[in-house]
Amino acid sequence: MLLAIATASVAGCERSPAIPDRLDDSTFWALSRDLSEPGGYFHSDNFVSNELGFQYVIEDIRSVGAGGVYLGVGPDQNFTYVAALKPRIAFIVDIRRPNMMQHLMYKALIEMSRDRAEFLGRLFSRRWPEPPEPGLPAEALFTLLSDLPRDTALFQSTLGAIYSHLAHVRAFPLDSEDRASIAFVFGAFFQAGPALTYSSNLSRGFGSRNMPSYRMLMTATDQDGVNRSYLGSDEAFGVLKDLQERNLIVPVVGDFGGPRALRAVGDWVRQHGAAVNVFYVSNVEQYLFQQGEAWQRFYESVSSMPLDRRALFVRSVSLRGWRLRQHPYARSSSVTSSIREVLAMYRSGWLQSYGDILEMAR
Repeated sequence: MLLAIATASVAGCERSPAIPDRLDDSTFWALSRDLSEPGGYFHSDNFVSNELGFQYVIEDIRSVGAGGVYLGVGPDQNFTYVAALKPRIAFIVDIRRPNMMQHLMYKALIEMSRDRAEFLGRLFSRRWPEPPEPGLPAEALFTLLSDLPRDTALFQSTLGAIYSHLAHVRAFPLDSEDRASIAFVFGAFFQAGPALTYSSNLSRGFGSRNMPSYRMLMTATDQDGVNRSYLGSDEAFGVLKDLQERNLIVPVVGDFGGPRALRAVGDWVRQHGAAVNVFYVSNVEQYLFQQGEAWQRFYESVSSMPLDRRALFVRSVSLRGWRLRQHPYARSSSVTSSIREVLAMYRSGWLQSYGDILEMAR
């Protein structure tokens, strides 16, 4: 019976309101607000990912099929998975409210930009003397961008345009703290440029600590040498832009070990006759196993969700001490495992540690 709950089907979909093709602005804001918990603490500003091998699971993600519901955590690495999966809707759940504001910053910049080059120019406050030709590889775009100086006036005008787009075009009621968070994040992209890393910090400087930069992440490839990032092609960026414009990438403030946000997302998905098919958790489970019963609350929350029978967890795992899928970058690897199998092991009592989770990874 418990396993049946964990892998709940979406029977009766015909009686449930389907996920709409787009959310209006007031519905988007209310959904983000109502699903959220109070914000919490994380030790890093986490402007960008530190997971250079994140594209190695793209084919695994695509194997579950398009048209489901995507869940994720953290900043823009989610965009690459979303562009590959093409879900009906995506929810990005993170314990930090500033992460929500960073996603709203991205939302505004993507919606205001016609293409990848315009987006990069806005994101890093670089003014193109003339638009680059369409279809360039990401590496070529970043090489051209590197020759452009950062532009303080463009930074100020773009920050104002972000506020205006969110508050007036989208009519999101941002308060002064939300605006300050957006300014803080956008300022980091201005100061560090494409060299911005996970360890970059406005108060402590922008040392890389051997972390991959934004440029490295966006020009990385999968194991076959193909760049699958959301800036890797015009097509991938177009998928992302379309979902953003239809308000179908919803940021949520929530603790994975908390009482409400994940369950609320699952309830909404169930009410709309859909199912989760990819859940990108990064290495959050590692922290949950260090916080008493938080890991158990997490798996109980996931058990309450409607799950596709092929649903996958996507994780980032340190290669230090673990023999996992290898790739040219030695720090970490991205791996997947069946959500159904993980929950079955949890219910059986076999799952007791983060090491047990890694033994199931592939």
